[in-house]
Amino acid sequence: MPAADRPGLWSIPAEASFADALALELIRRHAGDPLALARGRILLPNARAVRTVTEAFVRASGKGLLLPRLIPIGDPLLDERIGGAFEALDGPPSPPAIDPLTRQAELAILLQQARKIGTAEAWRLAGDLAQTLDQLLIEGVAPASLLERLGAQGELAIHQQRAIATLSVLLARWPRRLAELGRIDLVERRNLLLRATARRWQAAPPPDFTVVAGITTSAPAVAELLRVIAFMPGGEVVLPGLADEALLDEDQWQALGGEREEDFRPEPTHPQYHLKLLLSRMRVDRASVRPWPSASAAPDGPQRSRAAAHALTAASFSEAWSRLPAEERSLGPVRLAVLPDPASEAQAIALALRQALETEGRTAALVTPDRQLARRVAAHLRRWGIEADDSAGTPLSLLPPGSLLLGIAAAAADRLAPVSLLALLGHPLVEAGEGRREWLDDVRALDLALRGPRPLPGVDGLGRVIEEKVRENANRYRDLPAQWRRLRPFAEPLEQLLEPGITLARLAAGLRDIAHTLAGDAAWSGSAGRAAADLLAAIEASPATAALTLSAEDVVPLLRSLLDGIAIRPPFGQHPRIRILGLIEARLIKTDLMVLAGLNEGVWPAPPSPDPWLAVSVRRQLGLPGPDMRIGLSAHDFAGLLCAEDVLLTRARRDGRSPTVSSRLLLRLEALTGGLRRDAQLEALALALDEPAEVRPSQQPAPCPPVADRPTRIAVTALDRLKADPFAFYAREMLGLSLLDPLESEQDARWKGNLVHALLERWYERDRCDPATLSGLARELLEEEDIHPVMRALWGPRLIEAFATLSEIEAAKRGEGRRPIAAELKGEAEVAGVTLHGRADRIDAMPDGRVAILDYKTGQPPSRKQVDAGFALQLGLLGLIAEKGGFQGISARSGAHEYWSLARKQGADRFGFVNAMDEGDGDAFREHARAVFADAVERWLTGSEPFTAKLAPAFAPYRDYDQLMRLEEWIGRK
Repeated sequence: MPAADRPGLWSIPAEASFADALALELIRRHAGDPLALARGRILLPNARAVRTVTEAFVRASGKGLLLPRLIPIGDPLLDERIGGAFEALDGPPSPPAIDPLTRQAELAILLQQARKIGTAEAWRLAGDLAQTLDQLLIEGVAPASLLERLGAQGELAIHQQRAIATLSVLLARWPRRLAELGRIDLVERRNLLLRATARRWQAAPPPDFTVVAGITTSAPAVAELLRVIAFMPGGEVVLPGLADEALLDEDQWQALGGEREEDFRPEPTHPQYHLKLLLSRMRVDRASVRPWPSASAAPDGPQRSRAAAHALTAASFSEAWSRLPAEERSLGPVRLAVLPDPASEAQAIALALRQALETEGRTAALVTPDRQLARRVAAHLRRWGIEADDSAGTPLSLLPPGSLLLGIAAAAADRLAPVSLLALLGHPLVEAGEGRREWLDDVRALDLALRGPRPLPGVDGLGRVIEEKVRENANRYRDLPAQWRRLRPFAEPLEQLLEPGITLARLAAGLRDIAHTLAGDAAWSGSAGRAAADLLAAIEASPATAALTLSAEDVVPLLRSLLDGIAIRPPFGQHPRIRILGLIEARLIKTDLMVLAGLNEGVWPAPPSPDPWLAVSVRRQLGLPGPDMRIGLSAHDFAGLLCAEDVLLTRARRDGRSPTVSSRLLLRLEALTGGLRRDAQLEALALALDEPAEVRPSQQPAPCPPVADRPTRIAVTALDRLKADPFAFYAREMLGLSLLDPLESEQDARWKGNLVHALLERWYERDRCDPATLSGLARELLEEEDIHPVMRALWGPRLIEAFATLSEIEAAKRGEGRRPIAAELKGEAEVAGVTLHGRADRIDAMPDGRVAILDYKTGQPPSRKQVDAGFALQLGLLGLIAEKGGFQGISARSGAHEYWSLARKQGADRFGFVNAMDEGDGDAFREHARAVFADAVERWLTGSEPFTAKLAPAFAPYRDYDQLMRLEEWIGRK
């Protein structure tokens, strides 16, 4: 069949819905024959475009319809394979393409052979290397001749020269490895099939019509096929949003580049740059492109297209803005909403989408590159029962089956650290079903037991902590041993998962087995579960993954990378009129309301991803498209989306960390129009939606329970809290509320204090506080394996020095006739009508028959100012208990009240000192404590004074109950 004289080149304007216009015109052309459409074929960019065009045909037909063949040419960026329709039925078949997972694993192995790097880093770099390799193949640059194409490298930086040298070695080895595997690259196979199809169709065009629609890539193999189709009978190429002379005059068009490909460098960020490059490679001019019939649009669509084209013109032509008439600068119904933060922006978008549903049949879509913003909007829509149709889906890592696999990997990599282990055991899929409640009871009990510093790794470390908890408080933890016995069989396989030298394939098998043990069939149910099972099966089946060895640090980042690469879309249940779209889908459709969100610099357009292998100057030498070309693609999509019937632009003034800058696209619109119309109503409504009708801040709490219900028992350490913050005392002693230690907490001052007290108790029990043995005990303590190495290195020398000082002090006290008679001794006595109880760190007998009350401090002891104000009287209160015989076997007045501190005294040059609180008059100090205590008891325990919050904030440093008392609402308002 002879070729057509005039190419079948068409363009659907940006103001029209591309997919709908395409479907309407093809249905109109073949309305007389119900089978005519089914005999034709439409070539589309990718599988997403196939879905969009299918929906457009359904909308346009209104009845049953036999669709044409919809064939994706494949998108290497999406790891999509080329449609099977390009396979020739006769002749030798093309070699099969290597699986993307196997390819990345093989490249990672080559990287590890070339560099000494970990597997996770090799996997990440292999992904970047695969993209670079794809770009070379797409542009027709033979990887093996990379250095020859580059020529001299003297102008490159040293790190760039090293990267290119490594890349050259890798690309030289890669073809040999592919030959060994009997495979070729996905992009290379795509090129072979496209070029073979072009030759075949040029010699013998296929019957009936062939339409190429929505393809904007300028890859040489694609451009070659498009040229053949454009000139063959029945062939047509339909471009999206090509600017005609009314939108982009000839001078601006020519400024995008010359006739030769190497001239295409001046304006890669221009919205029309990639289309001119495609036409140049097809060897046709813009005058050959005709407007597509049946391209209806909003009444002001063409005018808005012109305004958008003016706004996004090249910088060298923007001076013409000042000469444009007002109507040429107007964007009509386009409006802007600027919100304070991303949460408010998501709220405003959800409100706008919800409002669109109030009109019957009205459709709306959110378009944004910011996936976090899109997920926030979807969550807001669910408050109204609206499940938006999100074309991008949800990464498998965020869905229960994926997070289960990540939880297993994290728990194994952390060697059963409490945070990761408890997160896994509490996962919603684990032990789901009838026994879930009992399972969670056991997990919660383990959670409470593991509060505090991180235990030793593994099952044995957890068991040691559990034994210590039971030994410390047998009554509280009486059920814990049985609960741990039920949980332990599920924890042991986690400890054994990451054996030395484990490979990625064996890891996948281990993850599969443990996930099935923990969750059963629930781990593999639904679309997400099936995708997780397929991923693990693919990893196990790939021979390359059996050669990738992993360390514990590699497991989680590598698995997360694999799971993030799989998006799951729900098969049904989405709202038919609300959609969340990416730029790839949005360029093909139009809705009644189009929300373009996240218009901040760095989000839209997204910054070009740096190429760790090829610098920009190197890419230019190779003839590869620069990273700025993707900005031009984003600008082209943005210009087309501006032409919807109703357009809302949104941005947030701040992100989660700092102020933001408006997108360059939005700044151009503002500069052209003199300021977009603000949607003040939407901005105000978004901020007011969750605001209460009346703000009534809480008052300073002052609960006043009946005297009969007030405590009749108080600890010596609780007096300060009762006087300084009575509400905190009330919350702890009467409501029974206490702060839980965090999981894996730091080895902080409290931990150090407990450790030192235990050691000094051992010092008394074993050696009766012999000065010669204390330093040896300290060294034994520091050798224990549960002390963090950093703590041992930084705190250890101070502890040894402080204990040496305390040994000297102990020897001096013994020389004065003092001797220790008790350590860590509990006692209680009735004082002022209530029971006072406490624990003395140590009690010494003095030569005059009185006793000395000692308290050990790892930090600074209380100050005289605190004592004078009626605080820090713990030692005096212990003296009252001793005076009344409250300590078993001890009945004597206290004559000394001392803090033995391991800290450094102000002005001293060494650690460790003694601070006597009574200044030589033990009786006066004890009587001062008695008077203060009796006054407090009379006011709050036996009296009726309310428990007012923060009476003396200067002496109430702890913030455990600040949220309960809603401190921020009333502090400073009194």
